[in-house]
Amino acid sequence: MILFLISFFAGVLTVLSPCVLPLLPVIVGGSLAGSRSYRRALTVTLSLGISVFLFTFLLKVSSVFVTVPPAVWNWISGGILLLVGLFFLFPQLWDLIPGTARVNRDSNRLVSKGYLQQSFWGDVLVGAALGPVFSTCSPTYFIVLATVLPISLALGVVDILAYVLGLCLALLAIAVLGQRILDRLNIVAYGRGWFKRAIGVLFLLIGLLVITDSLAAVERPLYSIFDETKIEQYFLQRQAPTPAAGSTIATDTPQSLADEQDVGNTAAPAAAAAPALSLAQKEARYTRAPELVSPDAYLNTGGEPISLAQYRGKKVVLVDFWTYSCINCQRTLPYLTSWYKKYKDQGLVIVGVHTPEFSFEKLVGNVRSALATFGITYPVVLDNEYKTWNAFGNQYWPHKYLIDIDGFVVHDHIGEGAYDETEKAIQQALNERADRMQESVVIPSDVVPVAAPLPTRGTSPETYFGANRNEYLGNGATGTVGIQNFELPTTPAKNTLYLGGRWNIAPEYAVASVTNASIEYTYTARNVYVVASAPKGTSVKVLQDGVPLTPAQAGGDVTGAVMRIEASRLYHVVSNPGVETHTLQIIISDPGLEAYTFTFG
Repeated sequence: MILFLISFFAGVLTVLSPCVLPLLPVIVGGSLAGSRSYRRALTVTLSLGISVFLFTFLLKVSSVFVTVPPAVWNWISGGILLLVGLFFLFPQLWDLIPGTARVNRDSNRLVSKGYLQQSFWGDVLVGAALGPVFSTCSPTYFIVLATVLPISLALGVVDILAYVLGLCLALLAIAVLGQRILDRLNIVAYGRGWFKRAIGVLFLLIGLLVITDSLAAVERPLYSIFDETKIEQYFLQRQAPTPAAGSTIATDTPQSLADEQDVGNTAAPAAAAAPALSLAQKEARYTRAPELVSPDAYLNTGGEPISLAQYRGKKVVLVDFWTYSCINCQRTLPYLTSWYKKYKDQGLVIVGVHTPEFSFEKLVGNVRSALATFGITYPVVLDNEYKTWNAFGNQYWPHKYLIDIDGFVVHDHIGEGAYDETEKAIQQALNERADRMQESVVIPSDVVPVAAPLPTRGTSPETYFGANRNEYLGNGATGTVGIQNFELPTTPAKNTLYLGGRWNIAPEYAVASVTNASIEYTYTARNVYVVASAPKGTSVKVLQDGVPLTPAQAGGDVTGAVMRIEASRLYHVVSNPGVETHTLQIIISDPGLEAYTFTFG
């Protein structure tokens, strides 16, 4: 009886859910645009309620419908809304479709134009189209679906009916109230049908949002104003459904309708966990992770392709966008490798998405060498064409996306730092997974020690040598490909790149073309790095303020003020005790050095 009352109350609250608020204008406006009769609002509302009820049992009982992807329902519901919107805007459109007069003209009009003509079946069609959308907006709904129906069909039917009754009464009340307001303002009959056209546009917008699964983006800001599911969760935590004798009930919500297990036959969790968010709450608050898109190579996978979909419902996935010559990426790698070692046996998978900044980072051999250097054993995919980068809408190296067992991005972090925060998010996602999978594992609560923060890293910007981005070049033609002769200035400006001698400027890098070509840069930073390459190998002499680097100033790749450059990678040139301002000079002994970028830290 308690769950019956909670279900009814949940149905009433659902109309205030951010999942539903964007759809209310369609319900209210659509029921008023063609008539001032309360009967139309009643028809739309009741058909929506019946649709919710039937949709529930199609998903629960029919194995055919259980395997239908959620996107199919989005296309069905959104497509119907789009059709209704088009016929609101262009009532004459149906008559322009060739052959309609010969193919059940009257019945087709009843379905496709009936809503405009105040047809009973047209009203039913619109209400029914919204049923699958409304069916994902309440944790109580999922509790009944996942835990009560498998045990007691009769009890489940009663509770779902209570939910539908509360939903329909609340919607009908809103529709009637809206109709009275519009009647008093005489909006429906005024303006040569502008109100109908406005409702048509609204149907089109909502239909597109449903089809593209973009309603969550509209709903998410509304949760900061009101989240009715918190009220439901409060009552659900106080009164769990009572199982039939000899059965057990999982109190978490299903990971998805498609992947739902018969929880009535599973063992109870070994330890109580905080209530997980329902699928509806996740849909509203988070975004679903995109898929890996056409990787160019798979490393650390035994040569086998991988996808994020294969982990959904089984693992927690941390996706890390990185590129091996990026110093900011390199600083995060010790934490990633430590997390993988610590949690891989407890459900964590890390997938490195290597999206190159420079052409040499596209080469499988170079990336494979980098994996060995940094001790990376988790799967890495090469994203040479930025397809996965674009699918995620990513803009930064590094950028980590934590994907929970249901496939939602529940945490993300750009750049370095906040390692303890990210690890805590990993632990939370793993605890949810363990509870969902009924695994008796203990997820550690400690975090990998975080290195002491470095002093302020200085103010000098990343500076590129290639024509595509060499806006800081101070003594040559910027943005120009080809050979140039450079002379060093007597008084160099700060944060400005100067070249000496003859250089061939390529789009991505500059090539020293003569013996003793040089580079000069006055910087403010603690560390200086250069991305460089020399196919034939070359040695460079490094000076600071006109004198060779001392051991206390030398970076990790400098010995005796000399740095050997061969492989295409990031080289550590200078490591000062603190953030300081100096003039760096690099003198190149042999032609062939390819300089890509300076990075300061």
